[in-house]
Amino acid sequence: MKTKVIENTMPEAQVNTASVGLLLLKLRTFIALFIILGFFSFMVDGFLAPASLIIMVKHISINAFLALGITFVIITAGIDLSIGATLGFCGMVAGFMIAKGIVLPFLGIAIFPSVWVIIPVVLVIGALIGAANGFIITRYNVAPFICTLGSMYVIRGAAMLLSDGETFPGLQGNPQLGNTGFDLIGSGTFLGVPYAIWLMFIVAGVIAYVAKKLPFGRHVYAIGDNEKAAELSGVKVQNVKIWVYTISGLCAAIAGIVVTSQLVASHPATGTAFEMNAIAAVVLGGTSLAGGRGTVTGTLIGAFVIGILADGLVMMGVSEFWQMVIKGIVIIVAVIIDQMQSRMQYKAAITSQKSVS
Repeated sequence: MKTKVIENTMPEAQVNTASVGLLLLKLRTFIALFIILGFFSFMVDGFLAPASLIIMVKHISINAFLALGITFVIITAGIDLSIGATLGFCGMVAGFMIAKGIVLPFLGIAIFPSVWVIIPVVLVIGALIGAANGFIITRYNVAPFICTLGSMYVIRGAAMLLSDGETFPGLQGNPQLGNTGFDLIGSGTFLGVPYAIWLMFIVAGVIAYVAKKLPFGRHVYAIGDNEKAAELSGVKVQNVKIWVYTISGLCAAIAGIVVTSQLVASHPATGTAFEMNAIAAVVLGGTSLAGGRGTVTGTLIGAFVIGILADGLVMMGVSEFWQMVIKGIVIIVAVIIDQMQSRMQYKAAITSQKSVS
């Protein structure tokens, strides 16, 4: 039986142009990063000075934690709008335990745990919040947008209730109570580099390893690409989804600890609208909102683009109102480019099939 060969009727120049265009779209985050760095280094004196870069990367780490955590969620075609509120709530829990301790009414005493107890407790709380989101979404088939929007309000309200809307200041701790050292997380350095930056790259490395080397990572991409097919192939879709939201909550808790430590204070409104910057970083980094496509490296670069853009505009003295406008435009453009990339990849796949059939 002879196989009929259908020649590719698309002109070679057009094919090459399409390939170059697709490559540029895939590299858009790197291109945007270099353009922004070049622009601000020209407009702002000392922008690329080592001290300025360290401060900027320290700021970027907060958004990076959130963006890295939400990457798996978006790859599964989900969304988590509660990460900013989770950040604020976890910071409030840490502040409460340092400032007020754990009150035991039946004994009439308050226990002031050490930092090495506070950190794991806060991380577990963040993970449980994410797991609760995942459980509600999978068990009751609630749309991720609606579920996490509702939980955002619940968590933010809970943060307000912890202190009646007030701030917990001066979280250096008390040597007599044995709860000092929390502030070192945000201010300490190793080899001249802040702990927050080291932690950012460690978290990125762990998530990248999970995405590329472990079956869980492959299952996440399979669900985002085709959930029904993944389920039929034996992937425990519900369990995987619960875990991706758990990871998102855990990373939000890490961000909450770092922010609270840097400020040496916790306020229930901390983290408001942070989820928007995180989503922007993930989408700008090449992760598709439709699911099935995305990389940890892209997310990290996207976080750098958003962070450097924000700090650069501040250093240029641009109005906060214009900063909001520019960030909004960046998000819209990122989504448009993502759709262009999807269409070009689809056309390239169709062309490839025709050329070999």
